[in-house]
Amino acid sequence: MTGEANQIALILGATGGIGGAVARTLQARGWAIRALHRDAAKASARNPDFEWVQGDAMNASDVLAAAKGAGLIVHAVNPAGYRNWGTLVLPMIDNTIAAAKASGATVLLPGTIYNFGPDAFPLLHEKSPQNPVTAKGKIRAEMERRLEAASQQGVRIIIVRAGDFFGPGAANSWFSQGLVTPGKPVATVTYPGKRGIGHQWAYLPDVAETMARLVDRRETLAPFAVYHMQGFWDDDGTKMVAAIRRASANPDMKVKAFPWWMMPFISPFVPLLKELREMRYIWQEPLRMPNERLVAAIGAEPWTPIDEAVRTSLVALGCLPPETALPHRALPAPRTSGPVEVARVSS
Repeated sequence: MTGEANQIALILGATGGIGGAVARTLQARGWAIRALHRDAAKASARNPDFEWVQGDAMNASDVLAAAKGAGLIVHAVNPAGYRNWGTLVLPMIDNTIAAAKASGATVLLPGTIYNFGPDAFPLLHEKSPQNPVTAKGKIRAEMERRLEAASQQGVRIIIVRAGDFFGPGAANSWFSQGLVTPGKPVATVTYPGKRGIGHQWAYLPDVAETMARLVDRRETLAPFAVYHMQGFWDDDGTKMVAAIRRASANPDMKVKAFPWWMMPFISPFVPLLKELREMRYIWQEPLRMPNERLVAAIGAEPWTPIDEAVRTSLVALGCLPPETALPHRALPAPRTSGPVEVARVSS
């Protein structure tokens, strides 16, 4: 902790996967959690441990009022169902920036890889060029530009980018919506990539812990502090599937190819599928995120062993019975020596 008096964290998006995970992690560290929600009474009934405030992230006065006295604003809010990104996302980040300027709060943003196009692959560094090829990616890049501008006006900014989320609460993810089917035992795995193409994953509890450790050190960070997580690197596109097989005790589990050919026909009717289709390129080329900058800031990246992370994720999705869950233990991430290399392996 920094010892500041205003240990109040305003969470925008507390009912979402990353927002909820960060809120719980901060609360365990002694932060008072204040959460803005359009139906505060309903949200409070589900989670009475937070202070729920009635309001909308699209309403500047609501965000400003909720941020009063807060030392941190976690901007983890997204339009419901991936709809209306073009009209909602930027006004919401502008409201957060205005509230942070008024309250003196640090802004914490869960970043994404959407900001980057294939020209930045295979090694994605914090300052890699941002040339997004999707509409959502362009919006995310603009969000970060506005946050960087705010940092030049006295607002502290922390951005943590990571690979594809998986874990308890990561509902709209490739893991939960692509690889397995929630609520059903895992009989097959549907994998979007090809054998030989590496892929970057991030376990949600580790992401939340990483963010909390950076918040602990926020006064020592640069005004615009951006970090990449190493997470779980599946170097040839088979390691995540193997972990699901081990967790399910089914070493002969079949793997099916993701039906990309169907996407043009059904994605217009399912916003999430449209989003997945636009991001196909992240499965066609290897992408790895070195974490040297993060390690220099916090000492070690929190890292849950992959078998434990996958088993816990499957239990949370209802794919495995609860008694199979393992106790959580975040370890320091494995360190690599020398320069990181990413190669495309022939299938």
